[in-house]
Amino acid sequence: MNQYLELGQIVNTKGLKGEVKVNSFTNDNTKFERIPKVFVKQKESMVEYEIEKVGYHKNQVILKLKNIDTIEEAEKLRNAFILINREDLGDLPEGVYYIVDLIGLTVITEQGEILGRVDEIFSTGSNDVYVIKNDMGEQKLLPGIDEVIKQIDLENGKMIVNLIKGL
Repeated sequence: MNQYLELGQIVNTKGLKGEVKVNSFTNDNTKFERIPKVFVKQKESMVEYEIEKVGYHKNQVILKLKNIDTIEEAEKLRNAFILINREDLGDLPEGVYYIVDLIGLTVITEQGEILGRVDEIFSTGSNDVYVIKNDMGEQKLLPGIDEVIKQIDLENGKMIVNLIKGL
């Protein structure tokens, strides 16, 4: 499992006092209010920053990072990724997973047939949809519902599924 999780990407500056606009990768932008620090990753470097202030504008998060006080300093962070140490987020509720942890899991039916690997996950509003891709590049879409997703075993890298009628 990755120690750091991507929360978003800095896409622009805001104002003259070093604030940055972030396209959030999380479904809950208020997470930024609950964390004291983030890591800004550019190419191979990663620098820790305290969060001084969190705001919102349209669908973006506005961050004021400590020691980034001018538009010129903020501009240098454009296109960088915002990461957080997994430990700073606390434990997830039972049955809830980070998408990054599910990508790459081997998907196996309850009968033992290997369908492929989780290639992508997207949200439809009512439930997530898992894109399963086999070695031939063929895709199968599985709804992320309890009737289909029977077991997720991160330690062993597998997901057990029940192919209900119509799948």
